Amino acid sequence: MMLEESIRILAMQEEILQFSHFTNEDAWELGSLMVAEAARNHLPVAISIRLNNGCTVFQYGFKGTNYSDEQWMARKQNTVRVMEMSTLRLFMLLKKNQETLESRGLNETDHVARGGGFPIRVAGAGVIGSVLVSGLDHMADHEFASACMSQYLRIDGIPRLPVSF
Repeated sequence: MMLEESIRILAMQEEILQFSHFTNEDAWELGSLMVAEAARNHLPVAISIRLNNGCTVFQYGFKGTNYSDEQWMARKQNTVRVMEMSTLRLFMLLKKNQETLESRGLNETDHVARGGGFPIRVAGAGVIGSVLVSGLDHMADHEFASACMSQYLRIDGIPRLPVSF
């Protein structure tokens, strides 16, 4: 698949997977759904839902996850907060334009352009937080997050990249 098509699909996912509101209860329900899906599929992932105000409103790590996953999620969250897009879409954009994080004003210590960070966008309010996944291949991290958000929002048929987990 061409990079342009992948970028277009990722932007469409972000546009479609918007919330009308997002509360701590929504974070609990979405996070719980993600944990159940990961358990059902035997995925050794860490899951976090963090708001841009600094609050972590949900977090769970399956056996096998560790501090490295926490560091990856923190870097993914920083990237989503600044760029207001999924970390996978930024990865694809950088690749397409032959750019680096630094060329976008981001340092690699605190930010990362790898899949697994998805913006929580509230209609009328913009990006207010991030859904974060770490533990799989970065494409599968993204697919897991977007598939769970689609399920939670009851939105069928979102465009997807050809990746499975």
